[in-house]
Amino acid sequence: MMRSLFSGVSGLKVHQTKMDVIGNNISNVNTIGFKASSVTFSDVFYQTIQAATGPNAATGAAGRNGLQVGLGTGLNSITSNITLSGASQRTDNPFDVMIEGDGFFVVNSGGSNYFTKAGSFKVDAGGTLCTPSGASVMGWQVDPNDPSKTVANTVSSLKIMAPENLYANPEATTAMYISGNIDSKDTQIASETGKKVNISFYDNMGHGYTADLKIMQTEDATNVYSVAITDIKGEDGESIFRTKIVDPDTGDVTYEPSAINTFTLGANSYSAEVAEDGTVTIDTSDTPLLSFNGSTGAFVSVGDGSTPGNTLDFTITAEPNPFKTISIDFSTITMYSSSGSSSLESTKGSLDGIGAGKEVGNMTGVNVDAAGKIYGKYDNGDSKLLGQIVVATFANPSGLESVGNSMFAQTQNSGQFDGVGQDATQGGGSLSTGVLEMSNVDLAAQFTDMITTQRGYQANSRIITTSDSLLEELINLKR
Repeated sequence: MMRSLFSGVSGLKVHQTKMDVIGNNISNVNTIGFKASSVTFSDVFYQTIQAATGPNAATGAAGRNGLQVGLGTGLNSITSNITLSGASQRTDNPFDVMIEGDGFFVVNSGGSNYFTKAGSFKVDAGGTLCTPSGASVMGWQVDPNDPSKTVANTVSSLKIMAPENLYANPEATTAMYISGNIDSKDTQIASETGKKVNISFYDNMGHGYTADLKIMQTEDATNVYSVAITDIKGEDGESIFRTKIVDPDTGDVTYEPSAINTFTLGANSYSAEVAEDGTVTIDTSDTPLLSFNGSTGAFVSVGDGSTPGNTLDFTITAEPNPFKTISIDFSTITMYSSSGSSSLESTKGSLDGIGAGKEVGNMTGVNVDAAGKIYGKYDNGDSKLLGQIVVATFANPSGLESVGNSMFAQTQNSGQFDGVGQDATQGGGSLSTGVLEMSNVDLAAQFTDMITTQRGYQANSRIITTSDSLLEELINLKR
């Protein structure tokens, strides 16, 4: 009877533990990345009353089975169902990431690496990608020799919004083209006024400039036009060839030549002269030419048509010089009749879309692709790789130890993290952004387990009460 008492007690203990696990599962039914656990029992020691014997041919005795009485039940395992994915919850937050596959995000807290399925990330004041509990998200950094790739090296914190990532570097303009149509009957293009085209460009620091380009018909031929630059203005609309001087006492304004006063267009060099009233004069008596086919209206070449060529190089002279030589392409201009009106415009970049240059770009957003690569978006149209989120896989993910905050730690039975991790797409996995993996708790299964656990607990309690009744009867033998 004492054995049955203690067997009942052991049954109560394990069923209470199972109920604790069920309660934890149900309480985390809406915890992102949570993995439900399950409990198994096993029988424990047995008391052997009589050992088994084999048949005895000499005596004719038959073999007998052993007689054993079990001593209750014990806890066999508490196993997390880590490999079963939870449902997807759409959030449209670019920092919410879900793993499609068996990998885990690598995060670092207190100098130690942990692993999680909960991809609800944010950026802290230092620009570091982290979890809501303050653990840094780990990954690969951008290759310093190739900004379009990351280096598969020991994982480190992803400082995606560090100061150097909040802007995109500017680029100087190196190419542009003039498009449109010149009508030889246009009275404006045949006069001294000419047809003016504003050409915009950037220097190495992202400052914007506008050059006034004038195209004018020559006196010798109706199908040959001269090209001249009459002024170059900065972002403030002032000519870069002059410096504005304001008398602090009288407020009078005068002008004097700036440090920039020369430029070249094609093979010709030009100097700007600045009057005291600020008038900028550039001698354009010797200018490059554009030649067209007088019978078809098609563009022939830069020059008088005797040598091929579609472009003119435009270079501003300065010291130090933030400008780059700009190749201006005229090959798409036509000379067709258009009711006596010419229409010309400039476009930064070559006809292949190269060399347009860029102003400084300010970050406007980020996005994460399926491989975990994080890209910054900038208001100058640029996109820059900032780092890559990597994942870790384990030979036995169920062997990981839960440490709270939806994080796991590696154990001797889970397998070891190599410190590098792998691309999320390796092995057919991927990352989805704007989505979170929810808990994989199945409420129907948990409620069913709750019922069986309750009944098991009740049955074991009956063992104790019944054994107690038997003991009471034994004690009552002596009155």
